[in-house]
Amino acid sequence: MVLTLSLARERRRRIKLYFAGSIRGGRDDAKVYHQIIVLLAQYGTVLTEHVGDPALTPAGEDGLSDEAIYKRDMAWLRDADVVIAEVTTPSHGVGYEIAQAEAMGKPTLCLRRQRTGCSPLSAMLAGNPRLRCQSYNNVEDLRPILEQFLRHAKSQPSSSPTLRQMG
Repeated sequence: MVLTLSLARERRRRIKLYFAGSIRGGRDDAKVYHQIIVLLAQYGTVLTEHVGDPALTPAGEDGLSDEAIYKRDMAWLRDADVVIAEVTTPSHGVGYEIAQAEAMGKPTLCLRRQRTGCSPLSAMLAGNPRLRCQSYNNVEDLRPILEQFLRHAKSQPSSSPTLRQMG
């Protein structure tokens, strides 16, 4: 019983992470998304694990209407403590999620892989002081970036109670 209560308390305190990555904008980075989600799961509950599913195609999710996807994702976004967006592959949906997260006051980290021949990051992201934008070469580079982001997010007055409780 004590173990069950302890596990229940731990689950309540786990940070809720909303991971955003391109779906209809292109699935070239699906493997990278999956690797990032595996890493993020070490820090909390990833509400949007499906983004890293290699079976997910640019057509989106089977069996769900666009409206159902919108309502579900917006509920997850509202429930999230922080947002991490992989923005290497441009996506209208990811841009929308970032804008909504900003409007909701969610700490948001935009990650972009450094690649030769890649167009520069949008000024609407790179120039926004409310967003933290970081470049990386490979997924192994992300651990210190994520830890710094989560420490900073936890110290913000607008951060959620769950985020502030993290030790």
